[in-house]
Formats: sequence, C-alpha cells, structure tokens
Amino acid sequence: MDPAALSPEQARALFRAGLQAPTSGWCAGWTQANLIAVPRAQAYDLLLFAQRNPKPCPVLDVTEPGEVSASLFAGDLRTDLPGYVVYADGEPVAEVADVTAHWRDDMVAFLIGCSFTFEDALREAGVPVRHTEQNRNVPMYRTNRMCRPAGAFGGPLVVSMRPVPAGQVADAVRVTSRYPAVHGAPVHVGDPAALGVADLGRPDFGDPVEIREDEIPVFWACGVTPQAAVMASRPELAIGHAPGHMAITDVRDSRYLVP
Repeated sequence: MDPAALSPEQARALFRAGLQAPTSGWCAGWTQANLIAVPRAQAYDLLLFAQRNPKPCPVLDVTEPGEVSASLFAGDLRTDLPGYVVYADGEPVAEVADVTAHWRDDMVAFLIGCSFTFEDALREAGVPVRHTEQNRNVPMYRTNRMCRPAGAFGGPLVVSMRPVPAGQVADAVRVTSRYPAVHGAPVHVGDPAALGVADLGRPDFGDPVEIREDEIPVFWACGVTPQAAVMASRPELAIGHAPGHMAITDVRDSRYLVP
C-alpha cells in the first residue's frame, strides 16, 4: 500500500477499520485538516478565538450542532480519522481510534487548515520534509507567544517545525506563503529560544527529527493550537484529532493555493 496514492475515501476506510498512523504524505494532492469539536454552548467562543487567531486557526469548515460530516469531509468525523484525543475539563482523558461513545448531539466540529497540505509543494520545490523522510510524526511545540483570547478560550501558540537547508529557507517561505488558508508562511526562522522552546529534541507533540549541520529550524503556526487552548481554558468537553493524525478531506490542495 502506498499511502500517497490512496484516495481520501480509501484512507478513511482504513482509519475506520482501526489503522492509526500520522497522515503526513498520505493522499497526495488532497487537503488535510485539524479537528476540534466542542459542545454548542462553547462553539461561538471557539469560533471567535479562531477568528482572532487566523494564523494558527484558519477555519476551513464548521458543522451544524450534531452533524458528523462536513461539506469538505464526506466521511464520519467520529470514526474516519486515524486517532483522537478526548478532553474533560481540559485534561486529556482518552486517546482512541473512535469517538462515537464520547460524541454528544450538541457537538459542533471545526475543521482547521493543516500545514501537511503544503508539503507536496515543498517537495516539488526541492525542500526536504524530514519527518516524512524519517517516517515520523512532525514535531510540534508550545511557544511563549500567547494567542489573543476570546470568551472562554485562550492559550499559547503551537508551532510545527521542519529543518530546512539554509540556502532553501527563502524557497520554503515563498512556497508556503501561497497557502494562507493552511497556515501560510512561517512564523519564525532560526533560534527556537526566541519562541521559548528549550530543546528541539523534546517536542510537546509528535516526534523529534534529525537537524543536519547546514539546516535551520523553520516554524509554522500549527492547528494543534486550539487543543492547547482547550488544555489552558478547561471547557467541560472537547474532542480533537491526535496531533499529526488528520482529517483527510475531499478537497484538492489547489483550492487553497493563491497566485
């Protein structure tokens, strides 16, 4: 099986059957999305949080309360991702392959843009994507940058990191800036300490990756930021994707490419 050659429907069927795997490199050309779902009573505050923090939280779609599919996602949001985290009062209480038992009739689901969407474009430009080369999950870090709060939600910016050869950093910035709906250009290049990240070898989410001597760490805003806000703000219930284990949508990456 070549994950890159699968259709979104084929990939979702595998996940529904219980396969759990990070989705970077899966379903080439198809947009991936972060998932965060909260009860209807908290949905407006979360939508406002996303609107105030569009770099880490670019909203691609929002469901009606109780809906389990979306205009961008024909599958079942409760079963068709390769992993979920369930939060109660901000604490992760379950990491599961199926959240049907935790899903309430008043849940509102948000699909948030994901940087995996521009990784094919990076590779086409000759920029390495190390976590896929090493068959690992992308490393993600909480930062010392606080998001703009909204209602009940607030918390730190989360970033993903990809090491880029020094001579290709400009290419990485140019390529990803053309995908503003899926985080766009990096938020930081270089010294991780400027973000409050003490050790790149110990990511808060995902896996560490090799950083070679001629490479510079490049950081993009990350769609795990809403889950960091959930942990900081402690709503009664929230359901998110397992970091790096995305919703694979029925929309082509090209929809989010701007000239």
